[in-house]
Amino acid sequence: MQTRNVWESLIPHAGAMALIDAVANWTETTIHAIGERHKPGEHPLRNASGLHVVHLIEYGAQATAVHGALLASARGDTKMRAGRLISVRDAQFAIEYIDLSDGRLDIHAECFYADEQGAQYTFKVEQNGKLYATGRVTVMYADA
Repeated sequence: MQTRNVWESLIPHAGAMALIDAVANWTETTIHAIGERHKPGEHPLRNASGLHVVHLIEYGAQATAVHGALLASARGDTKMRAGRLISVRDAQFAIEYIDLSDGRLDIHAECFYADEQGAQYTFKVEQNGKLYATGRVTVMYADA
């Protein structure tokens, strides 16, 4: 299990908006990340009704950023390379609101294309083995 201190200097997400707390495992093309730090009333994306499932896209996107940071770190890169989420496709949701008191979120992402300009990933977000969101994101590097 890797914790945020391993990658936090290599991603732009900080403070309460850093939604990924740990990485259970990762390979060159996949990542299994965990989000569990936020208490129900403290989540930065939560409204009066709770955490809307559409915000799980942000968890998927941040998992891709962490994956990219881990890959960069493994190559010896020490500089953050900011990316921009430019596309979300095929998003599907199973519920409307997430109950954060039901436990951690497991975020799985898989890179199916990457080059010097950006990357494309599929992602899924689960809680207690229940699939709540899936989709595909495209990230373009800001310095590309």
